[in-house]
Amino acid sequence: MRREPAQQAPLAARDRILQAARRRFSRHAYEDIGLWDIAADAGVDIACMYRCFGSKEELFARAVETALRPGRILPEPDGLASSLARQVFAQDAAHAAGAAGPFDIVVRSLSSPDGARVLRECIATAFVAPPAGTSPHPSAQQAAVIAAFLGGMGILRNVLALGPLREPEGGALHRLIERTLQAILEADDGRAPQATMEMRP
Repeated sequence: MRREPAQQAPLAARDRILQAARRRFSRHAYEDIGLWDIAADAGVDIACMYRCFGSKEELFARAVETALRPGRILPEPDGLASSLARQVFAQDAAHAAGAAGPFDIVVRSLSSPDGARVLRECIATAFVAPPAGTSPHPSAQQAAVIAAFLGGMGILRNVLALGPLREPEGGALHRLIERTLQAILEADDGRAPQATMEMRP
């Protein structure tokens, strides 16, 4: 029987653990999930879990990062408002396919003190600090306001299913969200927010 090279096995196990953790954390409250559950889902033993991630908090932090994927959400600054607006609708395709959407893991952790603390640190480190530290990206305050706006939209649209926010991607709601994000991005640079904005493909 052909054996995989030794250096590939730990990577495969780590990926399986991360995928299993993302599924669990997207569907259950943080405090209701045990490492044994995730290990069983991933087909590894608990010792492997600790070797790969060290703790439940560290595993949760990595799961949040892979779910939200900062590199996808925070592209070059010229396309930032357009890219961020699309994230509001990214849940739709995932839910239609029976999968967890990118913001599900955030919603599930909000009621847990430990989960919320890790989530807060992840957002501050991965989503607020990087764009704020590289000109002409937004300031830390702008980045935090954007995170709050997207989080609120995600909860009201996908959890509470507020009717006016359930419009699909590409319509008036999409354009309004993009204009709002652009206004936040332009708020401190001396330019007046644009009155209209064409949708990017």
